[in-house]
Amino acid sequence: MNQHSRRDIFIIGFALFSMFFGAGNVIFPPYLGMGAGPSWVTGFLCYYLADIGLALLALFSMFRKGGADPIISPIGKLPSTLLLCAIVLCIGPMLAIPRTAATTFEMSVAPLTSSINTVVFSMLFFILVFAFTVRETSVVDIVGKILTPLLLLGLLVLIVKGIITPLGDFSAVAQASDVAANGIKAGYQTMDVLATMLFGELILRTTESKGYVEHTQKRNVAFKSGLMTGFIVLLVYGGLTYLGATVSDIYDLSISRSNLVLSIVRGLLGQKGTILFAIVVALACVTTAVGLVSSCANYFSSLSKGRLSYSLLVGIICAFSAVVSNVGLDQLVSIAAPVLDIVYPPTLVLIALSYCKPLGLPVYRMATLGALLFSLLATLPPYLGLEISFLKALPLASLGFGWLVPSAIFALLGLIVSRLTDAKTAG
Repeated sequence: MNQHSRRDIFIIGFALFSMFFGAGNVIFPPYLGMGAGPSWVTGFLCYYLADIGLALLALFSMFRKGGADPIISPIGKLPSTLLLCAIVLCIGPMLAIPRTAATTFEMSVAPLTSSINTVVFSMLFFILVFAFTVRETSVVDIVGKILTPLLLLGLLVLIVKGIITPLGDFSAVAQASDVAANGIKAGYQTMDVLATMLFGELILRTTESKGYVEHTQKRNVAFKSGLMTGFIVLLVYGGLTYLGATVSDIYDLSISRSNLVLSIVRGLLGQKGTILFAIVVALACVTTAVGLVSSCANYFSSLSKGRLSYSLLVGIICAFSAVVSNVGLDQLVSIAAPVLDIVYPPTLVLIALSYCKPLGLPVYRMATLGALLFSLLATLPPYLGLEISFLKALPLASLGFGWLVPSAIFALLGLIVSRLTDAKTAG
């Protein structure tokens, strides 16, 4: 591998890390570590696997297939379009993009000054995001060369200080009732698996723009960039989860996620540290917002067959996200939970099936239907005051994967239908 390729791998890997490491990645690991206490390693591993582990699985599948569409399309044109639109809206202007601004305000601006209200801040935030995003071809280079090194430096200062001089000791027992399940659910909340379905497209286009046209060459650069991203995230997530565990004997689960992080920062670095972390959070959220806005605008521009231009959509997404961000961080997290519990399972099923040989349309549709149906049954009834007791008895239900076995059974039924159809056609 030549020097040029190594340089591109580092730039793309850094950019991919900073796109992943956004609002959720700042606030979820410390809170998870605090709740897990002495079991923080278990919580961290479950969180990492449910977040970046699954995200890398999706990313590598996209590199193999050449994009998100080949992964989703086996269920049919209309269902795949609807699912991709739902994914884009979740990680775009409905939830994830506004959350980047809300997190930045609550953790970077509010602790330092009360002279700026949320409306003014959201406008300024998305004007900056618009400026970084409006030229599509420059997004990855801006993020990878400039913003990510600053982000990593700030995170390393905080983590190393917390390891050398921890604020406290681990609690005797975990505060959370189910550390593993909490880790998985926190991994869901970051939305990184869904974000990968669009970030992967951006990375593939970037490798092409850097001269890697051959499929093998392009996949090799993208694959190594993904591995680099996974390693950096492993270190950062582990460090932040550990910091949370060190204060598990000081705070309890009643503290908000943002206040916990701010308390840890003040305890380790003082008021100057709060300013440093404010910059770190702002960088993390801006880089993620840049990647999400660019990816969403590109998707909807392609969906409209160019009738809606990329730059116009960037402006619309930024304006809409600025309005939604004023709902507030905790409210956005609460809203995201049930939506993600419904959208994630069918997406994960299709990602897993993408590693299999072609199985026939009935298999893909039935497996996706099973995942969607049981995720709906598990998610919606509690909000309607209902309870479906048998769902709790399903394998892996306590970990949030109660839909997995039903999806496999539905896939088997689809395979039987596919084989019978093939036999009838052959006959």
